[in-house]
Amino acid sequence: MTEPTTWRKASHSQAEPESSCVEVCFSAVQAAVRDSKNAGAGELEFSPGAWLAFLAGQR
Repeated sequence: MTEPTTWRKASHSQAEPESSCVEVCFSAVQAAVRDSKNAGAGELEFSPGAWLAFLAGQR
């Protein structure tokens, strides 16, 4: 992401320090997801519409 970011981890992941999880951050134009254990490996970026479609499919 090109803007300053605040990465957030799921509350369930914080309870288990050794668990596999992802982190997510948002800007005005995209959502990004990365592996919390390998944050330097890069991130996947999604448009707002694609992110909302992903969330809708998870419910």
